[in-house]
Amino acid sequence: MGKRWVATINLETLEVKTDPYFRFKCLDNCGECCEMLEIPLRDEDIARIEGLGYNAWEFVDYEKLFYRGDKFLGYALKKRAFDDACIFLDPETKRCRIYPYRPLACRLYPFVFVRKGKEMEVYVRMDSFCPGINHPEGEPVTREFLLREYGDIIGKYRAKVLNE
Repeated sequence: MGKRWVATINLETLEVKTDPYFRFKCLDNCGECCEMLEIPLRDEDIARIEGLGYNAWEFVDYEKLFYRGDKFLGYALKKRAFDDACIFLDPETKRCRIYPYRPLACRLYPFVFVRKGKEMEVYVRMDSFCPGINHPEGEPVTREFLLREYGDIIGKYRAKVLNE
């Protein structure tokens, strides 16, 4: 898996430079990322899912740990024993049962956001199993796309930059 640059956002002006050739479309009833990826959970993700009535022990895999360098980031989302897919993926419809409350890593996939000073670079993970990457019916990653899909995340980083 490699990654490819698709956009840069100026966090002060919200000016966006993009790769005009890249397109993305998340396909309904796909579920490939739910089967192929290990998903890290942040404390906020766990609290949000617990708010739906689940107990953490039902969906947190305490044996899988995520680190960046020596910094502990969190535990993994549990996978089902019979097919190694996320426990929240409906096996028949291939739809997420907690979609509006899904972890941040699920929401971002296949994109990776990297803040560099007053800019946010956006990359796409070029995973061969994701059929939405460069899909012919896909949408370009424009300013409108980024603000619609990730405006809250961009806004948090923008607030940090404007207050520095």
